[in-house]
Amino acid sequence: MIRSMTGFGHGRAGGDGTTASVELRSTNKRHLKVYVHLPDPMAEAEAEVRSRVQDAFERGQFDVYVTVEAADPDALPDAIDADAAMRYKERLERLSSAAQIKEPVRLDHLLQFEEIFAAEEEREAAKIQRAWPHVLEALDAAIEALREMRTEEGEALQEELRGRTRAIDEHLDAIEDRAPQRVEERQATLQDRLSELVADDNVDPDRIETEIAVLADKLDVTEECVRLHSHLKMFREALDNDEAAGRKLKFITQEIHREANTIGAKADDETISRHAVAMKEEIEKIKEQIRNVE
Repeated sequence: MIRSMTGFGHGRAGGDGTTASVELRSTNKRHLKVYVHLPDPMAEAEAEVRSRVQDAFERGQFDVYVTVEAADPDALPDAIDADAAMRYKERLERLSSAAQIKEPVRLDHLLQFEEIFAAEEEREAAKIQRAWPHVLEALDAAIEALREMRTEEGEALQEELRGRTRAIDEHLDAIEDRAPQRVEERQATLQDRLSELVADDNVDPDRIETEIAVLADKLDVTEECVRLHSHLKMFREALDNDEAAGRKLKFITQEIHREANTIGAKADDETISRHAVAMKEEIEKIKEQIRNVE
C-alpha cells in the first residue's frame, strides 16, 4: 500500500500544570528533510524530535511546531529558590535580635523579597522541563495522525494510478490488435510498388523479399509491447508493496515512457500513433501523481 507525502497531524498532551501541543505538516520532497520549531528553552532537544520523525517516515519535507502552555497563567510561580529564602529568614532573625524585636519571622515578611522566587527564565525552563514528557507524547500522537492521513491519501492515489495503468493496457491492446495488420498492409503496398517499378528480369526477387522483411522488422513493435506489459505488471506490484515505493515507481514509469515512445516512433500508422499519444498522456499524469508518493 503506497502512502502520500502530504498530510497533517496534531497531538496534544498535558499534566503537572502544563500542556504540550504538536503540529506536524508534511509536503512532497525527493529526500527526507525535517524542520523543527521549538520554544527557546527546548532548543537543545531539537535533535531528538528530528530523530523521531525520521524514524517514522522515509521521504518528504516535515515541519514540526511545538508549543507549551501553562494551565493557569495567573497562578503564582511555584519555582522557589529555597537557599535564598533561608538566607533572607536568617538575616531577618539577626536583624530582629539586634533590634531586640521578639516577633518571629513570618511568611509575609519573606514574600517581600522577590529574589526567593526563581527568575522568569528559570521558571520558564522549569515549566519546559516538566512539559517535555508531554511534548514527546504529543509528538507521537501527531506522527500517528499524520501517518494515518498519508495512508488514506495513499489509498486514493493507488486507485488513481491503477486506473491510469488500466487505460494504458487498453491502448496497448488496441495497438497489438492493429500492429500485424499494419505490417501486412505496408508489405503489400511495397510489393505492389516494386512490381510496378521492376520491368526487367535483372532484379533479384530474393533481394526484394529481403528488403520487405527488413521493413517488416522495423515496423514490428512486438518486443516493445511485451516489455510494456511487463513494466505495467511491475508497477502494479509496487503499488501493493508495504514498503515505500515512490522511487521504484518513478524508475518503472521512466521505462514505461521509454517503450511508449519507441512504439510511437515506429508506428507509421494513424491508429497506432493515436493510441501511443494517448498512452503518453496517461504516463504524464502518472508522473505527476507519483511525485507525491513516499
